[in-house]
Amino acid sequence: MRFFITGTAGFIGFHLARKLLQDGHEVVGYDGMTPYYSLRLKEARNAGLVQFPAFRFVEGMLEDKALLSETVTSFKPDVIVHLAAQAGVRYSLENPKAYLDSNLIGSWNILEIAREAKVGHLMLASTSSVYGANPDIPFREIDKADEPLTFYAASKKAMEAMAHSYAHLYKIPTTAFRFFTVYGPWGRPDMALFKFVKAMIDDQEIEVYGEGKMSRDFTYIDDLVDSIADLASVQPVEGNRVASIDTLSAQGPFRTVNLGGGQPVGLLDFIDVIERVMGKPARRKMLPMQQGDVPRTFASPDLLLALTGRKPETGLEVGVEAFVRWYLDHRAEID
Repeated sequence: MRFFITGTAGFIGFHLARKLLQDGHEVVGYDGMTPYYSLRLKEARNAGLVQFPAFRFVEGMLEDKALLSETVTSFKPDVIVHLAAQAGVRYSLENPKAYLDSNLIGSWNILEIAREAKVGHLMLASTSSVYGANPDIPFREIDKADEPLTFYAASKKAMEAMAHSYAHLYKIPTTAFRFFTVYGPWGRPDMALFKFVKAMIDDQEIEVYGEGKMSRDFTYIDDLVDSIADLASVQPVEGNRVASIDTLSAQGPFRTVNLGGGQPVGLLDFIDVIERVMGKPARRKMLPMQQGDVPRTFASPDLLLALTGRKPETGLEVGVEAFVRWYLDHRAEID
């Protein structure tokens, strides 16, 4: 199949593109190479992809609709996977306009291009942050998600709503998947595992927010991209519900799917795992909850299981060990 993927120099986009290429698919990657974090890391990821003959890279911003349209029109993809976004919950408190430009205007450009190209399946990256401080666990796709706590979460929820309208109006088969705390090799430097490991190697304190009382449903990167690849061939079809828990819209070929294993881990337990893997204690600086943080995330994987027959299963210790090995091997070239 032919995949057009936005954000291939990013953490998840790189892993997804590499998996699809290894599986024999063709991929065109599109990325703005923005300096939100280390460009050296993004360039290293991209260098790993351009080695594949079936990969072509286009550098451009989501706001550049002309370049997006030209790229998609010439490639004629079967599937568009829209992963590029302004990421980071906390950064959205400092620079909300970056989220407006990328996550709303950029995503609208993708919707327009999917409509023009009559793409067979449009796949969009959303986030567990849309559930806000949902008191009901596990988080189910049918739960209310109308009280976002950050502009990042609000921008992703708005993208879902815009995509639903396009699925209804133009019959674009659309799947919006909600990520749950993705981690693993080649991860983002602003995420907890990366920051904790780096600080511990440098004998610095790690900052433990919420006094360590928070919990997260951690999802290993290989499991996540397997789920996306599985879902690529499960296009939503109007009137074809696969189970009673299906989120397939009654108004168009649109569904939302959680991508998480449903095994939340407390933050202090997470740190304990890192300490065991690294063989040294962390110097912990306990801090209050930050503005916009949620106390927990907890995915219901039932719909993902019904659609694909599997869910994320990699144990936290296995995933953390893989990250630490990668970081130690690549630190010199990415720091």
